[in-house]
Amino acid sequence: MMHVPETDIRRVFQVSLWLKGAHSLLEVLGGLALVFLSHDLVLRMVTALTAAELLEDPRDLVANAVRQAAEGFTTDAQTFAAWYLFSHGLIKLVLVAAVLTNRVWAYPAFIAVMIGFIIYQVYRMTFDVTFVLVAITLLDLIVLFLAWHEYGFVRRERQRSPDADP
Repeated sequence: MMHVPETDIRRVFQVSLWLKGAHSLLEVLGGLALVFLSHDLVLRMVTALTAAELLEDPRDLVANAVRQAAEGFTTDAQTFAAWYLFSHGLIKLVLVAAVLTNRVWAYPAFIAVMIGFIIYQVYRMTFDVTFVLVAITLLDLIVLFLAWHEYGFVRRERQRSPDADP
């Protein structure tokens, strides 16, 4: 069995947290954009973004999938997506920031929230499996494992030096 040095695992965790933070910020901004963009404007933007590709190849799988998704994107779906993206992103952003600043209380909260989001994403996959949802869920599972590992490391370090900051 291969042994991975602790410093490498911790470095991967730090990088994954920064990526999760960037993704969370994009979710917050995307949620806000959906609040302030009209449903009609969203449809026009998708049409404009896919027009050139569909002129070149009318059977383009990605462009057609994006256009079909936009056409089936109701006002209610837009409202839900805005709320979901904003709340999901904000919760993760706050917890990522707390973990990055080494707040011990944030690790269990982060782990619990990640488990909750993963359960919800798996539940959503029972209705419609998409590549994006599967990819996000797999990445979340990796980050969850790394967070669990890091939390154990931080707790062991705190036990060795009990006068460390919380």
